[in-house]
Amino acid sequence: MKNQLRLSGALLGIALTLPVTVSAWANEVVEQIELGLELYQEEDYGGAITELEFAINDIRKLMSGRIAATFPEAPAGWSADEVASAGGGGAAAMLGGGGTMLEREYRQDDGSGQLEASMMIDNPMVQAMAAMFNNPALVAAQPNTERVRMGRESAIVKWEPNRSQAEVTLLLDGRILMQVKGQNLESEEAAVELMRGWDLAAVREQAAR
Repeated sequence: MKNQLRLSGALLGIALTLPVTVSAWANEVVEQIELGLELYQEEDYGGAITELEFAINDIRKLMSGRIAATFPEAPAGWSADEVASAGGGGAAAMLGGGGTMLEREYRQDDGSGQLEASMMIDNPMVQAMAAMFNNPALVAAQPNTERVRMGRESAIVKWEPNRSQAEVTLLLDGRILMQVKGQNLESEEAAVELMRGWDLAAVREQAAR
């Protein structure tokens, strides 16, 4: 019980430090946590859990919106849609639990090129990709695949010239999977440069546990 009470207090502290720009939403989170704490003290544990789960979900939505802001802008000659979740829930999709994926689509203004940037955090699929990143022999065995340095990080780039398709994958801190997939491209450069435009420092900051 003491651990639950400390958790409630910790979540309240988080909510109280949310930016003023989302103050209305933050106030709602604070109210949910405070009500959850009251219900807990009244020994209405079911009601307390419900209120705290709502608060946690709203905090995750706020976190998701900040992560969405890290996606690269459209490069010159391209247009970009808003960041959305793969399930259609918008940029506020939750990133907890199964780690819902966020994505953004880009279209070439004077051509048929298409790019899709996506990110998953703390998803079981991320662990599967980690095995490839940590095994140079496995990367080398993949056709049309190479590793490309991006600052201190490295990405796996796959280019299929016969299909005009590219895929750039970067694994950050073993838990953040970032990908850029492209089709109808003249080369892999458009996909590689879009990945280079991602603000990795901002991603780390907003996705911090």
